[in-house]
Amino acid sequence: MTLPIRPAVLASPDYPFVPVNAPVKLDQNESFADFPEALKDLALQRMRALPWHRYTDLNAEALSEAIAAHDGWSASGTVVTTGSNVLIALLIQLGALGGRVVTVAPNFALYALDAKLLGAALTEVPLNADASLDMDALIAALGPGTGDGPHGVIYLPRPHAPTGSLCELDALERLATASTGWLLVVDEAYHHFTPTDARELARRHPHVVLLRTFSKAWGLAGLRLGYALASDGVARQLRKLVPPFGVSVLQTVCALVALEQPGYVQARVAATLSERERLYSALQRHPTWRPLPSHANFLLVRTPDAAAAHAKLLAQGVLVRRQDSLPGLQGCLRVTVGTVAENNAFLRAAGLAG
Repeated sequence: MTLPIRPAVLASPDYPFVPVNAPVKLDQNESFADFPEALKDLALQRMRALPWHRYTDLNAEALSEAIAAHDGWSASGTVVTTGSNVLIALLIQLGALGGRVVTVAPNFALYALDAKLLGAALTEVPLNADASLDMDALIAALGPGTGDGPHGVIYLPRPHAPTGSLCELDALERLATASTGWLLVVDEAYHHFTPTDARELARRHPHVVLLRTFSKAWGLAGLRLGYALASDGVARQLRKLVPPFGVSVLQTVCALVALEQPGYVQARVAATLSERERLYSALQRHPTWRPLPSHANFLLVRTPDAAAAHAKLLAQGVLVRRQDSLPGLQGCLRVTVGTVAENNAFLRAAGLAG
């Protein structure tokens, strides 16, 4: 019997991730530390005091207001969902069904996967050999015709994953100016680890949408919570696609507690940046591995043989992420910046002093 499922879904591969257990886990770009115990206790106290038999806010209004206050944005332009990856699909539904998705390659897998699943035409523009963005080629890929009417969605992570490169804001301004008629989505999942962000750009250009997450610097990946910062007009339409009452009591309470006491994030970011530079300097001394400069909480490392390098590390209890199947990343591994002890274990497994 033929399954009554759309061909695009049947043809789509599974998400490219296979879980592996290892003592040192440096493969998913999570925070190196858990949510602070004192904040966990506070969140649980508040959870116990709330009714669990009642629905939460229709559109996570209280959490949207708290996020907006923290990020310097309007609450009406803040859209919260169960992970920013949910927003990637919703934004295609908003602006690219029957249209186009344009992004770069290599990139976060969900941009292309969701485009194909939802039947949008996909254009992927290769990065330059040094992992920088070819802005001329990206703008050219948009094709002729701007102005009124939707053309589709552009996805651009800043910093880029998995390379860690950073598109300069003046180049991003060029793209925003050239992309009238498109939704330009700047994925800022790693924005805590960079000195600049794109909020001012989004204020000047109402078709620019920023994606952010609690899964990285906030140390709440298990919470599954992300949000969009958008113009009020775009946010109002995007909310129509977000399932009602979709953000749970647990997600709301934990995020509100984190937003009330965000100092721990700043300390962790500082530690991550320090360790990132230590790892980068150490890897430059490796006889055959070459790290790329990074603006995120990970390093991309080019090796002569990614399979052999991955196996060597895993045999010593260190799990990293292979990236050598992606275009232009032959031999590459991605290494999350962990604790000092985890990073030392990685360096020892790589044949370098901890």
